[in-house]
Amino acid sequence: MTDELLNRAAQIRLAVFDVDGVLTDGRLYFLPDGSEVKVFNSQDGLGLQMLREAGVSTAIISGRGGAALEKRAKNLGIAHLYQNCHNKLDALLELCQQHQLDFAQIAHLGDDLPDLPLIRRVGLGMAVANANAFVRAQAHAVTVAQGGEGAAREFCELILHAQGKLAAMRAAWL
Repeated sequence: MTDELLNRAAQIRLAVFDVDGVLTDGRLYFLPDGSEVKVFNSQDGLGLQMLREAGVSTAIISGRGGAALEKRAKNLGIAHLYQNCHNKLDALLELCQQHQLDFAQIAHLGDDLPDLPLIRRVGLGMAVANANAFVRAQAHAVTVAQGGEGAAREFCELILHAQGKLAAMRAAWL
């Protein structure tokens, strides 16, 4: 973890997440009736909750959507959910205006080309370990964990650590 990365993470007030390939493993599961099933990692979910409890707002901007995503976002207390979003940058600009933030105060975790405009503009743009190689090369950092397997938790804990809040968040569970 470099000083530059920690300095970037220390400024974050809003963390934005992609879903497929970040909060899930990227595989798409369809039931015989055509409905979609998403599999989320509970450890990632706790990371998002810890961010929120530490005063960092959270948002999801996803190119896909559905009932499973809506339920997960509601369960995690995510106030800003953008589904079926074809221009993620427009959604990010809307969030900047709503929260009166500049890009340096925003972090994004993504995995593929639709996430690249966000990764390239925000203060902390990260990619999951199994992200597209082109995307990984342009991110400020890449997680050790893969999408849907703890990458979001790692991203959340980096932000909490840089802000001096991780130890207290962990101690609350002891």
